[in-house]
Amino acid sequence: MFLVMGVTGKVGGATARHLLAHGKRVRALVRSREKAADWMDQGVELVDGDWNDTAAIERALDGVDGAFVMLPAVWAPSPDFKETKGVIANYVEVLTKAAPPRVVALSSMGANRTSGLGMITALSLLEQGFRDLASPVAVVRAGGFFENFLYGLHVAQGGTLPVYYNPTSRKSTMVATNDIGAEVATLLTGPAWSGHRVIELGSMVSADEVAAQLGDVMQREVKAFAIPRAEWPAAFEQFGIPKGQTGPAEAMFEAVNAGWMDLGVAGTEHVASTTLPRDVFAAAQKAATA
Repeated sequence: MFLVMGVTGKVGGATARHLLAHGKRVRALVRSREKAADWMDQGVELVDGDWNDTAAIERALDGVDGAFVMLPAVWAPSPDFKETKGVIANYVEVLTKAAPPRVVALSSMGANRTSGLGMITALSLLEQGFRDLASPVAVVRAGGFFENFLYGLHVAQGGTLPVYYNPTSRKSTMVATNDIGAEVATLLTGPAWSGHRVIELGSMVSADEVAAQLGDVMQREVKAFAIPRAEWPAAFEQFGIPKGQTGPAEAMFEAVNAGWMDLGVAGTEHVASTTLPRDVFAAAQKAATA
């Protein structure tokens, strides 16, 4: 039995799919059984609760062979990241008490740093909090998700894909969520290890390459366009981040553009992507027209 946090999201869902495909039993901690009804139909055992409920986490960990954990995405965190610190403290408390045979945690490229990361600071804090756990821990530092470009299927009809990557020709680490799920499932079910591992997951891809592959799927030429830096706050506000609280999101992309998300941090392992951006775009387009 394997615990998967965030099963109703893209990464948790991909992890559960890969585990089920290999005949493994899956348990999920969920806030809404209604949202997770499809997973229950597939045989996933549901435990009611969330990452703020230590008793629920403890119930979900009972008797598992391994656990996949992640943090909730907070686009406008408090300046001191108190929300994140609370969730991490809950995890550490329960994982120390339960000590499952192995733990896999979702992190991000750049989380080896402790400042200048914006939103990714939360994942740096997660890695720091997990360093002293007794269980074997594997931290998966994923690149930027190809799925984050899916807005392009709608906005690129005019031939332009607006991005925060600048210059658009510069490569940074990117990955599909399906590949993250596959790697997490492999870590949970593969050979045992001891101590602490860090896996850099993804391949170096540029926004220009993403735009070109989006164009292949849309059957038209698409070019990446770097949104001017001065326009970032207004652009993030359009995505729902409150006015005056876009700083952490801005800092995250500044870190990407500065090269802090590149592969090759000392002491890490590397797993390359296998899913291409065009695969993600084609699957989303097919699903939208089904």
